[in-house]
Amino acid sequence: MNKTELNHNKQLPSKEERHQLFGSVKPGPRTKPVDKDKMADLQNSKKDFLFDIDMVGISNVKHPIRIPSKLTPEIQTTIGTFSFGSSIMKGSKGTNMSRFTEQLDKYHNEGFAIDIATLKGFTEELAGRLKQKDAEVEVHFPWFFERKGPYSDLAGMNYADATIRDEYKEETGHDVTVTLTGKITTLCPCSKEISEYSAHNQRGNVSMTVTLTDDFDEQEIDWKAALLEAAESNASARIHPVLKRPDEKMVTEQAYENPRFVEDIVRLVAADLYEYEFVEAFSVTCRNEESIHLHDAVATLSYDKKQETE
Repeated sequence: MNKTELNHNKQLPSKEERHQLFGSVKPGPRTKPVDKDKMADLQNSKKDFLFDIDMVGISNVKHPIRIPSKLTPEIQTTIGTFSFGSSIMKGSKGTNMSRFTEQLDKYHNEGFAIDIATLKGFTEELAGRLKQKDAEVEVHFPWFFERKGPYSDLAGMNYADATIRDEYKEETGHDVTVTLTGKITTLCPCSKEISEYSAHNQRGNVSMTVTLTDDFDEQEIDWKAALLEAAESNASARIHPVLKRPDEKMVTEQAYENPRFVEDIVRLVAADLYEYEFVEAFSVTCRNEESIHLHDAVATLSYDKKQETE
């Protein structure tokens, strides 16, 4: 008897009988309306529901998006993770959740490129669709960029995690913040100072959250590339996807020549962000995955330029 014949020895009940075996029942009588205009709309109920709600919406919505970049690749398709929301007053019971995804699908059909201007238009239009005076949209995505070895010039792909958040209010307009988290190499200054030779180094994670000025022009400046440069240019060394031996020698020696504590990183990155004219306020965090400890080392610095003129 061959294997195929063995598989057909078991006699199974029909699929309908199997469903009934596991709890399925026949449909009961249908008494409620099926036409939308005849259905009850609980979300749009109007009463005194006690409290205003700051924000209600949906989150963890994954959707394909296009990312423009001034670094190679200049156009890339990736997955965005969205959050949408708006406030509602106590006179309304709830929001219409389907309108968030309807709005997303509309922009997808038009070719959804995630840039600041497009996202502002999306948020403002969403507020109108929801019949609210405010709305907020946040999208998180991996951003890829080409990185070449310093000696061999052999290229590979690195990535950083990027986030854009737009809060729109009818009275005050848009408040846009962007976040970029990239990885760097850091070498411990203390280890270098006290050791006869060598020094421990580790991977550092630099996260920068920036409030953009109202006149920010993404056609002139790629905020992702600018924030990445602020982090990497102040590190002990940059991270590379492809390193041949001459490359590795150069990166290792560069790290040894540029030791950095986490405190050093956040201050140096802050100095660059301070000099960027398109940055209104910022927060920088550096977290080192320590190579000779079980803990991480972390430092955070925040600064608001507007306070200088107040």
